[in-house]
Amino acid sequence: MNTALRITAFTAGLAAAFGLALGVGHATGSDPAPEPTAAHAGHNATSPAGEHAGHGDGGSVAAEHLPGGLQISERGYTLSVDNPFVTAGSPTDLRFRILGADGKPVTAYQQQHEKELHLIVAPRDLSTFQHLHPTLAADGTWSAPTAVPAAGEYRVFADFTPAGASEGLTLGADLHAAGDLRPAPLPETGRTVSVDGYTVTLGGDLTPGRSNHLTLNVNKDGSPVTDLQPYLGAYGHLVALRAGDLAYLHVHPDTTTPGPEIGFTTTAPSGGSYRLFLDFQHQDTVHTAAFTVTTDGSPAPTEEPAGDHQH
Repeated sequence: MNTALRITAFTAGLAAAFGLALGVGHATGSDPAPEPTAAHAGHNATSPAGEHAGHGDGGSVAAEHLPGGLQISERGYTLSVDNPFVTAGSPTDLRFRILGADGKPVTAYQQQHEKELHLIVAPRDLSTFQHLHPTLAADGTWSAPTAVPAAGEYRVFADFTPAGASEGLTLGADLHAAGDLRPAPLPETGRTVSVDGYTVTLGGDLTPGRSNHLTLNVNKDGSPVTDLQPYLGAYGHLVALRAGDLAYLHVHPDTTTPGPEIGFTTTAPSGGSYRLFLDFQHQDTVHTAAFTVTTDGSPAPTEEPAGDHQH
């Protein structure tokens, strides 16, 4: 899992992610500090125009690309969910495949942040979040046991890099949960949230088209947490989903110290509201802190090169 948005080198390693049924890899406080990693297109880094950025390329790519997760098919790959209809509250084995341009399931992937594929499940109202790590069968079928907590429309995001590909991508598909639907508004904005006895404080702001630095400080019982454990190769994962269309971004932090502060460099692709989901691990347990962040639709002013003023 270095919060669409652009978070360069966002959580390490958004989302975050950043929750129900989290796939927890074993990590201990004695592990070596993770190296900062640049976001790849699957753990999407997005430029101000909302394009995918290749792994470590700084986010400069063609402007025609959409933010991650908005499409079920892209660059010849298609996300195929075996059964997109589930029942809220009931355990289910979520099964899906990534189909190549030839229509056959992809069976070989590059490992990114200790996993070959990251699976995110979130409802349209962004009230909950699941960061899962499914298992791959020899025939190319992925499966992940899960249960969605409430009825409604969900989005499933598959974040991966096929073997031999120069960059990753994120595909999205709808998941429909039957039950007693009770729509809820987006949670209110706030700088501090409490989760599992931890207090996490968000610092920094988002400006469309401008790189910003966000910080997340983790405290417990009034004291800073300075012994965070690496989770999937980093001290935090941040996933950002844009309210309205659930455009997706999963990036990693630019810090390599075990807390209490985790830093991220981010660029919002547009004005609007975003939900940021931060995954962090402490005392062998993964926790998820969620924030609502709103930015206006005004892009950052472009500075004119010196000497270009007209008189």
